[in-house]
Amino acid sequence: MVELIWDSRKTKSMNFFYPKGALAKSGWDVIVDDKLAGWQHTGMRVGDFSKNKEFRIASDKVERLVWPLDGHSITVQYTVDGKTTSQELIGRESVFHGPTDILYLSIDTEITITGSGRVIIAEAPAKNSFPAKYIAKDRVPVVTRGAGPASRQIHNFGVPEELVADRFIVVEVLVPDGNWSGSPAHKHDTYIPGKESNLEEIYYFEAAVSRSIPTPENIDPIGYFRGHSSDEREFELTTEVRSGDVVLVPHGWHGPVMATPGYDLYFMNVMAGPDPDRSWNITDDPSQAWIREAWKSQKQDPRLPFRA
Repeated sequence: MVELIWDSRKTKSMNFFYPKGALAKSGWDVIVDDKLAGWQHTGMRVGDFSKNKEFRIASDKVERLVWPLDGHSITVQYTVDGKTTSQELIGRESVFHGPTDILYLSIDTEITITGSGRVIIAEAPAKNSFPAKYIAKDRVPVVTRGAGPASRQIHNFGVPEELVADRFIVVEVLVPDGNWSGSPAHKHDTYIPGKESNLEEIYYFEAAVSRSIPTPENIDPIGYFRGHSSDEREFELTTEVRSGDVVLVPHGWHGPVMATPGYDLYFMNVMAGPDPDRSWNITDDPSQAWIREAWKSQKQDPRLPFRA
């Protein structure tokens, strides 16, 4: 049976793109949560320790993945059922220097984070509690998807096969300069058991001059994002994306994401929805699905994987 979830809050007034700084609140550089019009299943935060010496999150009904966006390390002190634990997370020079340590924290957890650089947190409202899980950077699954100019690198630390969690699916994606991700365009906005999931999705972007190119002056690292409606619900977005920008995908076809020549592109995805199961099943845009066959005659980009 096909179950199409319609949320009356997702109206034409919804904003799908937020440039850097537009979602800054309460000392955080970015906060996405259910206070945004039309948003209810996913959230995220970015905090910069050069602006705040620590970040605190009260105990609530939200599960989280916490990791350094960049910087040497951060320390996460968390309290569950009166027991306090401290976990150091080893970081990285930048998002283009491979994986970093990850920490999963379930609902009803009080959190204090200190360190250097920046921290990023993926979130989802949840009901069920699971044990905290530390994932060392050398245990993060790194896979290369696609081929030719569609080659990209995925850090699969928050998928159902790797992480026991209640609601969300979380990954990092690295796209070398000139390459494409999310091609063919696809969607996950209709629950068809075993075939398609109903998941809203957040994209958080970072862009930088490719490490293979000497850094010039007056640079403006950019990428591009494309999304459009799959049914009567409004969704239309073609935009430049830069470091710190956020795109919300409530439904509809999305992709490709393009790293423009000369600039590498990073994005974090967090997905969750109302489905009874936690899975990532997608439907390709029928007019673009043939592209996957073309990969069979192409090699993966030799610039991958990105490592420290």
